[in-house]
Amino acid sequence: MSEILTVREVAALLKINEKTAYKLAAKGEIPGFKVGGSWRFERGEIESWIKRQTEKQGHQG
Repeated sequence: MSEILTVREVAALLKINEKTAYKLAAKGEIPGFKVGGSWRFERGEIESWIKRQTEKQGHQG
């Protein structure tokens, strides 16, 4: 299992605001899950998501 990240850590990884990371998670736009009311993210899932986003944008040209 890969490392579990908090909203703060995902925001830092993506270089976005924590509120933005929370909103994206709540909308299901980034892969995450709730534990006791707090969002958590698997590093591997986030890295795969980043890869998919860059591939999508690369094909839009």
